Amino acid sequence: MGAIRREDVPVAIQTEDAEVRIAEAGEMAAAFFTLKQGADFGPALAGLPDDMCQCPHWGYVLKGKIKMKTKSGDEFYEAGQAFYWPPGHSPSAMEDTEYVDFSPREDFAEVIRHITGDAG
Repeated sequence: MGAIRREDVPVAIQTEDAEVRIAEAGEMAAAFFTLKQGADFGPALAGLPDDMCQCPHWGYVLKGKIKMKTKSGDEFYEAGQAFYWPPGHSPSAMEDTEYVDFSPREDFAEVIRHITGDAG
C-alpha cells in the first residue's frame, strides 16, 4: 500500500501537447495526464479497433475540459467530475486539462505500446 505522487512517476509519453505518466499499482495502472488545449489522441489510436482506445478507465478530471469521442457520440467531462470510460473512446482536450485515471495494467500497456510504436 502507498501513495503515488505524480512527480515520482516516470513519463511514458511526452509530446508538445501531452504528457502521460504511468505507474503500476497491482493489477492496475495509475496514469497522470497533462494535455494542452487541442491535444487529440485520435491519430495515435488509428489502427486500433474502431480507431479508439479499447481499455476501460476510471478517474477524475482535476483541471480543464475533455471531449471523449465514442461510437455513440461525443461526451464531455470537466474539472471536478469522476468518470468511467468503457472501451471504445478517443480523447481530445477542449482546454488545458489534467486528469488521473486507473486502468487494467495489461490492457493499458497494450494501448501505450500501440501509441509509442513499442512492440516490446
